[in-house]
Amino acid sequence: MNSQKKLNHRFCVAPMLDWTDKHCRYFHRLLSKNAFLYTEMVTTGALIHGNSHRFLQFNQEEHPIALQLGGSNPNDLAICTRMAEDYGYDEVNLNVGCPSDRVQNGRFGACLMAEPNLVADCILAMQADVKIPVTVKSRIGIDNRDSYEELVQFIDTVARAGCKTFIIHARKAWLKGLSPKENREIPPLCYDIVFQLKRDFPQLEIVINGGITTLQQSSELLKYVDGVMLGREIYQNPYLLAEVDSFLFDDNSLIFSRNEVINALLPYIRQQLQDQDVRLNSISRHVLGLFHGEYGARLWRRYLSENACKSIANENFLLNALMLTEK
Repeated sequence: MNSQKKLNHRFCVAPMLDWTDKHCRYFHRLLSKNAFLYTEMVTTGALIHGNSHRFLQFNQEEHPIALQLGGSNPNDLAICTRMAEDYGYDEVNLNVGCPSDRVQNGRFGACLMAEPNLVADCILAMQADVKIPVTVKSRIGIDNRDSYEELVQFIDTVARAGCKTFIIHARKAWLKGLSPKENREIPPLCYDIVFQLKRDFPQLEIVINGGITTLQQSSELLKYVDGVMLGREIYQNPYLLAEVDSFLFDDNSLIFSRNEVINALLPYIRQQLQDQDVRLNSISRHVLGLFHGEYGARLWRRYLSENACKSIANENFLLNALMLTEK
């Protein structure tokens, strides 16, 4: 975790609902020890009124790891932040960026950008009794509230409450009329706005998100901001993570071939399959993109997609799939 601080930047794998579960994060950690990992968004209601252990448990190998929370009640968020610290998370991130209707109906996500004072109250409450940092992930604006002045007001208000790190998706969000997928693609990327925020708030850690697909692009962006966050590109082409440590952190201590990554994953799979609720496909679905662009990639995906769901499937099925990638 500390290597990121020494190098004064961070590389993050975005929180992605239904994707970045504990199996995904364990796999990603095999590829990079410096990438900062995030859970899927978890609502305060799910933690307070549901099976909190199911949502909060993670493998110790996943550090550094942040819990992303969805909510807008300061007291509930404070309770959940304390839970996160008790479980050993390195950071808690407040979701102020998700534009889905379901999230809006719960009064959290991107719609909170219209209520900077409420977000500030949430940050104050969340930080009151914990030592781990509380960060915010937001957009650059919502609907017609997308002027730079309004964004500055939001950042300034929340920063005065004690938030020192902002992860900013460099697109505005339309709360009505666009689906979450469309909100990731249709509003134009405005990196310059995020660069300007860093110039105007040099004391804050500004991490940029949105449309980043390569490490070269990440390196260029790091000339202007303090960190980058990649999401779907990492999920669809996870081996990109294998170059993060050497390319961005000058760390060559963890370089595995694709075959070595799978072999390193096998003991974890063996252990997880001892749990009656875990089947191979709940883990193998995260490695489908490992051979992206490589020989045998289609056969690899097809074999695992068709066979990993079987009740008899075990770690040997990955070895069978691995043979299909050999020339």
